[in-house]
Amino acid sequence: MSKQKIDLGKTSVGLLFIRQLFPTVLGMIFSALFIITDGVFVGRGIGSEALAAVNISAPLYIFATGIGLMFGMGGAIIASIFLAQGKKKMANVISTQSILCSSFILLIFTILTISWPEKSLAVLGCPTELYDLAAEYLIWYTAFSVILGLLNSLPFFVRLNNPRYAMWCIIVGTAINIILDYIFIFIFKWGLFGAAIATVIGELIAVIALLIYLINWGPRIRLIRLKTSIRDILYAVKNGVYMMKLGVSAFLSEVTISVMFLTGNYVFKHYLGTSGVASFSIICYLFPIIFMVFNATIQSGQPIISYNYGRKLYPRVRKTLRIALLTAMGFGLCFVLISLIFNEEIVTLFIANTSSKAWQYAVKGLQLFALDYLFFSINIVIIGYFMSIENPKRATLFTILRGLMPLLGFLIMPKLFGVPGIWLAVGTGEIVTTLIILLFLYKDRQLRNRKRLSISSHKKA
Repeated sequence: MSKQKIDLGKTSVGLLFIRQLFPTVLGMIFSALFIITDGVFVGRGIGSEALAAVNISAPLYIFATGIGLMFGMGGAIIASIFLAQGKKKMANVISTQSILCSSFILLIFTILTISWPEKSLAVLGCPTELYDLAAEYLIWYTAFSVILGLLNSLPFFVRLNNPRYAMWCIIVGTAINIILDYIFIFIFKWGLFGAAIATVIGELIAVIALLIYLINWGPRIRLIRLKTSIRDILYAVKNGVYMMKLGVSAFLSEVTISVMFLTGNYVFKHYLGTSGVASFSIICYLFPIIFMVFNATIQSGQPIISYNYGRKLYPRVRKTLRIALLTAMGFGLCFVLISLIFNEEIVTLFIANTSSKAWQYAVKGLQLFALDYLFFSINIVIIGYFMSIENPKRATLFTILRGLMPLLGFLIMPKLFGVPGIWLAVGTGEIVTTLIILLFLYKDRQLRNRKRLSISSHKKA
């Protein structure tokens, strides 16, 4: 996919989107397998309590992922606009600063977390009976948060050069993770320590391959050596703040998932005990995969949207948004149908004991929870669109709404509908958020139409 063959400002939008979509979505799916592989092997090789223990640590994993996405997407948006303006050197500087900023923040996060694991687990609401298992996984996995952040930020810049290479890096890393998970858990009997180390090794290999490409081979974007004067450091900090501003909704999207997991753990523990937490942990494994596919859909459109927005080719921007929305909704509908039809098979992947309470809760709950996927797809694409056109205020507003609505759902729905209400809480929040977003878009369109009429009337006068 060379620059001569593909022009983001001239090539058919549909063709551009398809060429970006396949490697981006496939790469995201395999990235999600880093998560789900641990769940399957932990649930079957160690037990449902270990599965619940890993779920307790999930918010920390999601925080690190969010930092990587925030700087990756924020940096890629700026880099795409600089490329559209012919400023390749500035695009390279921004890309390098993005990677360094996310790594620095996650290094501090790692030091704080592993220095006080007891406090971290207390904040996460870890039950006493799961403490030892959760601590074992948390310490070893969180120690390598920088690698996880890089795994989520580097592909943004590699995809500006070669989406297929980014995809293959993730696929190879995932394959290694799966093999090592089996060896460490089933053969070596290393428990959660083995699960954590297997994931870290797989992620590290993928990150090394991505870094090698960006340092040596990237035709559009490369990582470069930055100047280290005080002035240049301050300039990097300023750019880092702007990247955070653009990418904050990507971070908040991860935080909202984290808050959902954390709140869900408390609510399920209150109503259904440890078995409830174990059943909810299956959703916690599946939900990021669904999110990654929807996120990959708008990420496929992001370079096209940002580039054409930078060149003021607005009809191409709007067409890309329409294609992304329809694609994400198609994925959402497929996920709903799969969850409704194959709910038992999906749950059995994680919990082999079909007579356990955790299995029974999850089989019924998955069907209820899946009803929100279609609305979830709309929300993620619209938020990503506003990020891509440098409108972080609107993107952040909608992301915060996505975070608040499920919390209200967890408070209200169980009181109205009992246990089914817990599973419906997140979906109710997504539906309300979608309605609010559509209302905003409708009012924006009305305002633009009034302005056009006003300008037209003024010219006639």
